[in-house]
Amino acid sequence: MSASNRATKLWSASSTMVHSPSAQSVGPIAELEKRVADDPKDHQARFDLAVALNSKSKRKEAVDHLIEIVKRDRKWNDDGARKQLVQFFEAWGPTDEATVDGRKRLSSILFA
Repeated sequence: MSASNRATKLWSASSTMVHSPSAQSVGPIAELEKRVADDPKDHQARFDLAVALNSKSKRKEAVDHLIEIVKRDRKWNDDGARKQLVQFFEAWGPTDEATVDGRKRLSSILFA
C-alpha cells in the first residue's frame, strides 16, 4: 500500500470516529472527571465533561452534570448549562428518556 493510500485510509478512519468537534476539543473524560472531583465548583470542567459524556452516548451522566451547574450557579456563562441542556434535548428528541427526565429535573429547579 502506498503512503498516499495509507494517509487516505487514516484520514477516513479518523474522520468517522469524531462525534463532534466540540466533544473532541474538551479533553479526555478521565482528566475532566478528576478536575471536577478536585474542584466541584469548576463549572467549565463540569460543562466540558457533560459535552464529552454526551459524545460517548452517556446522556444521563451529561444531564446530571449540567443540572448540577444550574443548581450551583444558574447564571454561569450566560446561562450556558441550561442552554446546553436545551440543545441536547432538541438533538435527542422529545420522547428520549434522557430528555423527558432532564426536562422534569430542569423545570423543578427553574420553577421552584
